[in-house]
Amino acid sequence: MAETGSLPQTRHLATEIPGPLSKAAIARRNDAVSAGLGMAMPVIVKRAHDAIIEDIDGNRIIDFGAGIGVVNVGNSAPRVVKAVQDAVANFTHTNFTTVPYLEYIEVCEALNRLTPGSFKKKSILQNSGAEAVENAIKIARHYTKRAAVVVFEHAYHGRTNLTMALTAKNIPYKDGFGPFASEIYRMPLPYRFRWDGNPDTIAQDALEIVTHKIEKEIGADRVAAILIEPVIGEGGFIVPPEGFMPGLQEFATKHGIVFIADEVQSGFARTGKLFAVEHEGMTPDMIITAKGIAGGLPLAAVTARAEIMDSSHVGGLGGTYGGNPIACAAALAAIKTIEEEKLVERAAHIGKILVDTLNELKVKYPVIGDVRGRGAMVAIELVKPGTKDPNPDAMTKVIKYCQSKGVLILTAGTYGNVIRFLPPIVITDELLKDGLSVLAEGFATL
Repeated sequence: MAETGSLPQTRHLATEIPGPLSKAAIARRNDAVSAGLGMAMPVIVKRAHDAIIEDIDGNRIIDFGAGIGVVNVGNSAPRVVKAVQDAVANFTHTNFTTVPYLEYIEVCEALNRLTPGSFKKKSILQNSGAEAVENAIKIARHYTKRAAVVVFEHAYHGRTNLTMALTAKNIPYKDGFGPFASEIYRMPLPYRFRWDGNPDTIAQDALEIVTHKIEKEIGADRVAAILIEPVIGEGGFIVPPEGFMPGLQEFATKHGIVFIADEVQSGFARTGKLFAVEHEGMTPDMIITAKGIAGGLPLAAVTARAEIMDSSHVGGLGGTYGGNPIACAAALAAIKTIEEEKLVERAAHIGKILVDTLNELKVKYPVIGDVRGRGAMVAIELVKPGTKDPNPDAMTKVIKYCQSKGVLILTAGTYGNVIRFLPPIVITDELLKDGLSVLAEGFATL
């Protein structure tokens, strides 16, 4: 894990960031690419291995984003690269519903084996997290013969029309893009840092509020699915209090509602468990996966109880590119990497370094209001010192400082004041600590 290929796993600044070649390429980007696409860091990548991104100016940048939680096994992981090279030489596409292939079947077998629950499971594959969420809702509605879907505050589930309706945050995800799909009902989320009630009874109090609203405002017998992220991703890495999600699932089971865990960002070893629901011993009816599943190639999946997955009529599920053979080969290699390199344990180790270091910074800098997360999925929420008022300005300054020193860090949060840490799980301790030392310098400049 120390080095991959010829790209050293060390930070190096050859020019200022952005360098002259990146500046010129970004000017071309601005001329050719829709202005609707954002840009977290103004550099152009030339190559990337494990936890280092090298730009076209020769700068080596520490990657604390992992392609937004995608390259958990490292960028250009050797097993993934080899599997893709072999697969693309065999065939590039047939469409699984036209001429099936073993790689699709093997990925589904792996998902059915790895996801929590000893019951019989089946899977389908798609291209993206949003597409998988759409299919999950479609399947749950078909299975239950109900329409209503319950989601939560601070949720992010995608950018398609249905998934924008499921997503909570208006700007930048939803503003001006409606009207949205109907029969979506949003519930309060127990966000511990901003919870006004008793912190000791937060899970039970929130459960009572949510279940009451479902029963009285929607009708539990009208609800097809309850959809929740086990760690709220774009909303700021909020971890629901222990007992809240199991209580939700118990309520769902009692009323014939499909309980769906959106593990798009939290799955595949990210949180120190293979899936985040395992932290509370949960076995959801349905799990949605994507991002970390295929080492950087586009792939997503819905895995659920077999009777739910088999309830759709033949031809009701599918898609031209879903479960592309090259992406499937990459997924099998990524899963093998996670298992053989013990990346679940590695994520827990990374998480301890992150949480310990960030809590030390929290003591020193009162602008850090909260440190939270699971495993290698950790965030800090920035506030105006002495209050819980969001401090997006401080976040922006720290992020820009880190970028200038060759550290890529992502933002998050409903209030635009959260810094999130999603390093590739193969990152070395030395590289992780170097990036965190730059972060500390950034706070010292405030």
